[in-house]
Amino acid sequence: MKQLREFDIAFVGLTPGVHSFQYQITDSFFENYGPQDFTNCNATVKLQLDKKSNFFLLKFEIGGTATVNCDRCGEAFELQLWDDFNQVVKMVENPEEMPEDEDPEVSYISKTESHLHVAGWIYEFINLSIPMQRIHPNDSNGNSGCNPKVLEMLEKMHQQVKDSDNPIWKGLEKFKDN
Repeated sequence: MKQLREFDIAFVGLTPGVHSFQYQITDSFFENYGPQDFTNCNATVKLQLDKKSNFFLLKFEIGGTATVNCDRCGEAFELQLWDDFNQVVKMVENPEEMPEDEDPEVSYISKTESHLHVAGWIYEFINLSIPMQRIHPNDSNGNSGCNPKVLEMLEKMHQQVKDSDNPIWKGLEKFKDN
């Protein structure tokens, strides 16, 4: 994986206090991470780094759009990305000895480090901004944004299953009312 230098923050020269960074993320950013289940990513990541004496408070604000496939009709649509995440980075003597699975919002780096690499968090937080279930949003009239032909076909299939007399389920009818 090639190093993304623009995502390295040289924190040694920063004064204590809040510092702001902004990143424009497109599909080229994700080339290092392999294929994604979205395309045409156009995200803006605003990062506020609050530098303290032995730790950093990071706040990532994710915004923008990505194209995903609808789970209902299978057609692509543009999904709005909007989320924010907090991360604490503590400076310790031996970061490899610290428990990583105790709190996912806390990371550890060595006191000898001079740069903070934020690309991994940006990748993770953009992926977490995309919901597990992706369905077209409703239009202004409250109607589904899915392809009407596909919705009609799904309704027909649902009705066929509902109307069919499958002998497998015949014996279970007596338990339906209990």
